[in-house]
Amino acid sequence: MTEMTDRAAQQPSDVQSRRPATPTSLSRVGVKDLEKVVRIRVNDAEQLFYAQIECFVDLGSLQKGAHMSRFAEVVNGAIDEVILGETFKAEILAQHIAERVRDRQEGLRAEVTIAARYPEHKHAPVSGSLTQEIYTLYGSAVASACGTRRVVGVEAQGMTACPCAQEMVASRARERLEDDGFPGEEIERILRIVPVATHNQRGIGRLYVGCPEGSNRSIEAATLLGIIERSMSSEIYGLMKRSDEVEVVEKAHMQPRFVEDCVREMVRMGVEAYGDVGGDGFLLARQENLETIHRHSVVAERYGLIGDLASELTGEGGASHHVTLPEWLEGRWPPG
Repeated sequence: MTEMTDRAAQQPSDVQSRRPATPTSLSRVGVKDLEKVVRIRVNDAEQLFYAQIECFVDLGSLQKGAHMSRFAEVVNGAIDEVILGETFKAEILAQHIAERVRDRQEGLRAEVTIAARYPEHKHAPVSGSLTQEIYTLYGSAVASACGTRRVVGVEAQGMTACPCAQEMVASRARERLEDDGFPGEEIERILRIVPVATHNQRGIGRLYVGCPEGSNRSIEAATLLGIIERSMSSEIYGLMKRSDEVEVVEKAHMQPRFVEDCVREMVRMGVEAYGDVGGDGFLLARQENLETIHRHSVVAERYGLIGDLASELTGEGGASHHVTLPEWLEGRWPPG
């Protein structure tokens, strides 16, 4: 008995539970770039995805460290449930993991983000050629004593045509046509019918919609994807025939848009599609355009409560605080 007691006394104590030298709480402690293959339900179909997962928990001022191995244990356990049992959407899987992480780590809050690459099959606009396009699906959740908030998002690419350069090219074309003897009415008719040259960008759009605690509203990745692609000057395709190429180029040049225009279109269509989530729901729209005649890229974003965005779109609301994704997920708005 004495030997067993001595041996137990020699076992290392739980170092993570000791008091830190500096008693300061930490907002986020955890792991990132956990790579897993998971089965997720997207657009009413089950698919296998390559996913990267991030897990974080708050850490109290009296605890030296988080138990890092528990993050992987919880993730593996939740994924096993998905593979062997019911298949969840990405944001629901993130919710399950966040709630388990919070419980295992005994934290006040825990957050989880899942980023999964997934394929969609599309038909080219004229030839109908079938092409596989790869998109990124995001699911995030924050679990706290108030409940769990979820966000689902999609990232997609498209094409934009610059309105400013197009107007300058049109102005030069107008001058040349005038010098060649074309009457004014004919010039304007030509410029309406014939797409005018401009420089293009490959655009990367992201759209997130968040549901508050207790909401059962389903957010479909296909709907978000459609909004993102329609917000740009034209969709793009991995496989195109010549007839498809001319269709895409003409469509883009007949619908020129700034990076700001793309974000505003995403906001408008997002509020129309998900206004029933409620005024406390969340929306984030982001567009990045990779410039072709500049060395830099351009970015625009809009984020906030769906209720505030809806009021702004109808002209009923004035300037409001743009609630950020971290604020919304953590329930830090309204303040106080």
